[in-house]
Amino acid sequence: MTRLHDLPRPGDPAVREPVGASAASPTPGELALSPTIGVLGVQGDVSEHVAALERAGARAVWVTRPADLAGIDGLVLPGGESTTLRRLLDYEGLLEAIRRRGEEGMPVFGTCAGAILLATEVVDTPVPHLSLVPMTVSRNAYGRQRESFVAELEVAGLEGAPLRAVFIRAPVIERVGEGVEVLAREAGEVVLAETDRALVATFHPELTTDGRLHRHFVEKVRASRAAKRSG
Repeated sequence: MTRLHDLPRPGDPAVREPVGASAASPTPGELALSPTIGVLGVQGDVSEHVAALERAGARAVWVTRPADLAGIDGLVLPGGESTTLRRLLDYEGLLEAIRRRGEEGMPVFGTCAGAILLATEVVDTPVPHLSLVPMTVSRNAYGRQRESFVAELEVAGLEGAPLRAVFIRAPVIERVGEGVEVLAREAGEVVLAETDRALVATFHPELTTDGRLHRHFVEKVRASRAAKRSG
């Protein structure tokens, strides 16, 4: 287990592609087929998620007001401080707009505090936030900032080596409801799960160069968009 002083931070070389490693620029035809995925841009590692989504083959845009939700095929809710995020969502009028799109079937990917926003129940919080994923989440389950760590996760359905996961004041998923599949655990606690339209991680996948979770979400969005168009 790696402790806080070894963790990558936003902007560190560890979360950027090595020089010369970037893929070739997509062609206009490829861009036309790429899903457009928004990243909630009010707090958190927004730029890191945008970069990871673009490397995964999506067109990524910032979402800072309700009008920005128009035309996107999926949405990432980054980490941050969940109470502050809720206040900002209320202030910008985004909470109900995001909930409405999620209930209509738009895929969502919540990381760390973003997973808290998506839960139908949050321990010691009287009123949940978006209530889009049937699960119970406990905030700051591992303690304070100094208790942050990195772990290697065995993820169901994910090919290749274990997934390197960065936990910073992370929550845990205490209970999952109907339709939620557990994908990974850390020390027995659920830290990664999904439904047919949502992906939730209690850690920060944007803070490593492993793009497999973002690619998984892009494929989920791509499949959702194709089903919507064929229907």
